[in-house]
Amino acid sequence: MTYRVCLLPGDGIGPEVVASARKVLQALPLTWDFVECRIGYDEYRRGGTPLPESTLQAVRSADAALFGAVTTPPNIPDYFSPVVRMRQTLDLYANLRPIRSIAHPSSRPNVDMLIVRENTEGLYAGVERVEEGGDRAITERVITRRGSQRVARKAFELARQRGRKSLHVVHKANVLRETCGLFRRVALEVAEEYPDVELKEMLVDACAMELVRAPEQFEVIVTTNLFGDILSDEACMFVGGLGVAASANLGAEAAVFEPVHGSAPPLVGTGKANPVATLLAAALMLEHLGEDESARRVQSAVEACIAAGQVTPDLGGALSTRETTRAVIARL
Repeated sequence: MTYRVCLLPGDGIGPEVVASARKVLQALPLTWDFVECRIGYDEYRRGGTPLPESTLQAVRSADAALFGAVTTPPNIPDYFSPVVRMRQTLDLYANLRPIRSIAHPSSRPNVDMLIVRENTEGLYAGVERVEEGGDRAITERVITRRGSQRVARKAFELARQRGRKSLHVVHKANVLRETCGLFRRVALEVAEEYPDVELKEMLVDACAMELVRAPEQFEVIVTTNLFGDILSDEACMFVGGLGVAASANLGAEAAVFEPVHGSAPPLVGTGKANPVATLLAAALMLEHLGEDESARRVQSAVEACIAAGQVTPDLGGALSTRETTRAVIARL
């Protein structure tokens, strides 16, 4: 079988880390049809939009997409976050952030959680306006029954598939009574369909504290868009930081996999860009494609390199981007 994968290198170090992942994928006994498309600030300067329709069509027609990074500068006329827009346009409603301990001094032991974040609405719905001559700015938080139901169901399904015994619904329904209230009610309704997974609730501020105090208590967390964005970045700091943080954006008809780090312009061309998060994103993509054995091989090879110090300087090693890539391929 040939897998059609849309590569979205983007800006900054994006092209370097995506090229690394491509080499690792090509080292596997699988057949690939790679299609490279444009996205990001450089594309905006070239063609007037950071997310061309041709790119969206390519992602729709692919089995999966692998994304690098984009630069999103503020206050640029007619510019928008292409990542947020892509999630909304392609209805990539669930964002998955696995958080696992690694063999690295900065990683706490016994952490193995999955944060499932609603990915298309909430405070990132893009419903904003300015009033009173610019002195009053308003953002509307959009929470729907449909959006809450499908992300909750995805979280419970993943908990069941992965043999997890508990799931935390994280919200702020004591203050945000209508929006978080709806999210909470729907999540509790969905929970009744999964009696084998213990439902737990936690307010988002308490969850932020408990993640610092005892992250090993969490197996699966499901929450709203902004809360999930913040909590998942917090949680990754217990297992090596953004340099090892990968995510999946899943919808009914498309799937995009990405490292969580930004475009890091100062690292472009220095050979210091860390490809690990992108390689782990590629492993998530392999799992999505049903290639579980290859996914495990890539993950194991990456973790072995981290344990051996065969990594870039930000993880305590002395290898370049290309040398790290070669080390992972050698362990495959």
